Formats: sequence, C-alpha cells, structure tokens
Amino acid sequence: MAERKRIASISRDSMAYVLAGGRGSRLMELTDGRAKPAVFFGGKTRIIDFALSNAINSGIRRIGVATQYKAHSLIRHLQNGWNFLRPGRNESFDILPASQRVSEDQWYAGTADAVYQNIDIIEGYAPRYIVILAGDHIYKMDYEIMLQQHVDKGSDVTVGCLEVPRMEAVGFGVMHVDEDGRITDFIEKPADPPSIPGRPDTALASMGIYVFETTFLMDQLRRDAADPQSNRDFGKDIIPHIVRHGVAHAHSFNRSVVRSANEDEAYWRDVGTVDAYWQANIDLTDVVPPLDIYDRDWPIWTYAETTPPAKFVHDEDGRRGSAISSLVSGDCIISGGTLRRSLLFTGVRQRSYSYLDHAVVLPQCQIGRGARIRNAVIDRGVQIPDGLVIGEDPELDAQRFRRTANGICLVTKPMIDRLSYR
Repeated sequence: MAERKRIASISRDSMAYVLAGGRGSRLMELTDGRAKPAVFFGGKTRIIDFALSNAINSGIRRIGVATQYKAHSLIRHLQNGWNFLRPGRNESFDILPASQRVSEDQWYAGTADAVYQNIDIIEGYAPRYIVILAGDHIYKMDYEIMLQQHVDKGSDVTVGCLEVPRMEAVGFGVMHVDEDGRITDFIEKPADPPSIPGRPDTALASMGIYVFETTFLMDQLRRDAADPQSNRDFGKDIIPHIVRHGVAHAHSFNRSVVRSANEDEAYWRDVGTVDAYWQANIDLTDVVPPLDIYDRDWPIWTYAETTPPAKFVHDEDGRRGSAISSLVSGDCIISGGTLRRSLLFTGVRQRSYSYLDHAVVLPQCQIGRGARIRNAVIDRGVQIPDGLVIGEDPELDAQRFRRTANGICLVTKPMIDRLSYR
C-alpha cells in the first residue's frame, strides 16, 4: 500500500504533454483533412485517445496537447471528449495550437520546439515531472511505472523503448544500452539500424515517450533553442545531447504494458500506413483480438456521442441484415445487407443486397444497394453508389482509388465524385 501511494504521488505531480501536430502522410488521403492523431480507430475512438487514456488511467491529471497540421477536427474532438478535468481539483487540460507565440513567422519547428514555445504555460503549472508522448500510436501503458524508474535511477531522461525487427527500425530512434539499461548511443531513423548485441535481427527502438524532471527539460530546451544548428527535435537533438553529456536510461515497454487476461502479447501498433491502419482495425474482429478494448480496468476514454442502437432489418433470402465476426457501432442500420469481418463506425447505412468483407467503414457512410466491398477503408461520409464493386479487380481499383501493394483500397469522397463524371 505504501508503494502504491508513493507512485501515485509521482503521477499527481506530473504533466503529460502530447505531441499531436503531425499529418501522418503515409496514411495518404486519410489525412488530407485531419491530423493523424484525429484519425478514427476501433469503432468509436480516435488514435489520440490511447495516449490520453493512458495518462488518465496512470493517475496524471495535468495534460497538454500540442496541435498544428489541420487541427480543427482534433481540437473539436478534444473539446467534446476531454473537457472533464477540473482546475478546482488541481487538474488541467490545455489544447496548444501553434500560434506564433515566440515569433510572428514561426510555427512549431520540431517536436522539441512544440514544447519550448509553451514553456511559460508548463512552468505556470509547475509539475515536478513531465512525460512527453506521441499522440499517434495504439497501445495501453502505465506511465506511473516509467515515472518510478526515472526517479529510482536518478536519470536525466528516461526513454520508452520496445524491441522491433531490425529493418523495421528505420523509422524510429534506435539505441544501444549497457547492462543497467543506460543508453550509450542514440541514432534517429538510421538507414541501417544497429542490432541488439547477440540478436542480429532485432533493434531497440524509441517509442517517442520521454520522462524528464521539468526544470531539467526546460534548461535543455532553452539551450537547444539558442543553437542555430539544431533541428529542434527530441530524437535528433535533445536525446542524443543528453546521452552524450548526461544520464539517459531506457524503459522497456514490457515492464509497463497493460494487458487484460485476454491479451497474450504486449500490444503496440504504429498505424501510420493504410495497410497497418486497416489491419489493426480488422484485428479487433477476431474472436479474441490482440487488443482488448473491452477491458474495464483500463478503459479507453473518448467522446461518447449520444446515438440510438445499431439496427438490423429484413429477413428474406438474399436480403437479410446480418453481421458475422464484425463490430457495429451505434446509429448504424444494416438494411438487408451482409457484413463479414468488418468494422463500422457510427452512423453507417448499409442498403439491401450489399456485401462488406474485411471493410473498415468510417462514420456517416452510406453503402448503396448491391454494392460489394472487400479489403477496403472507406473514409468518413462517403456514399458508395448502388452496385459499385471494390476489391475484386486490382487494375480497376488502382485506377479509381488508392490501392496499396497489399491490395487494400482507400476510398474517399473526391474519388467517388470523380466516378460520377466518367
């Protein structure tokens, strides 16, 4: 009991700062009108809800979110779903758009600059520790445990890390550690990632999660801002500098991952490509999915939109509203259509004789009569015309839609609009 109180006091004296300004260009047209953290996931949540929920569930009650690229839908979601923190309870939730607070011609120049430009706001709350988070990954993690390691080891920075196949680490910061977990080298996005000693096919990759004592980080950010050669980036500048001149330790994700009794693996996904995004959503339709979104001990908080129940109608041969191994959100009406291994977000209408197979359908879409869709992501508000077939003719799909090398089609409103003019 004493240990739990000690940890809780650390989390209550901490601030979570979420970096949510990136576009996520590898998601192609899915991020044409929204930032990656605002992309829908899992039937009712957004990607950013996972980092925010981890912070709340870990006992952190001061949160800041830095936004930049096409942030309107993200800000609206945050205002609707994350406005329950109260200053009167020593809690706070700040949305921090790039607003030229340092210079009239300077937006956030990098991840470190996105924190530096809001130093006065952070120092106004005076948290003893600050947890820097990326807002674009799917995982469940107890940050209290990482905070406790940071304090116990007396680190200048603690970096969350996970083991990945070596050549998948090209998009991460990669580190070497000694027997005590101290980081001896840190390389941002190397073309040829170094492996873990004795394990040539595996690399130790940064999760983009960092713990600092706040006063120390502010000093580092001011030093970095004065360096004209800096990229203003945590992975390229701040962390390598501390590795060389201070004390940096790695924190293994396996130590603080949150798993229910139904989860066999330490689940973490970067859903930054159309293929990865589609797969992570479709994985939720498994009988026992690798990510347990039903875990009430570690809920994923989000904007709880008020909707009527899902509805299935018609019971005739060939025209029966039915769903097999699928997730169907509120306000969906399956009117004589069939879906298999698919995930429907709020407000989807599926007309008679249509068929969805391994489809991820975002909110307020309409699937026309007789349409057949396989292996696809349908963007928000798309109206699929009657009889349209997607996912059966690779050449035709590639002409009409965004088709990945793995055969997944991304379908957006402009793509459907172009069909009507042909």
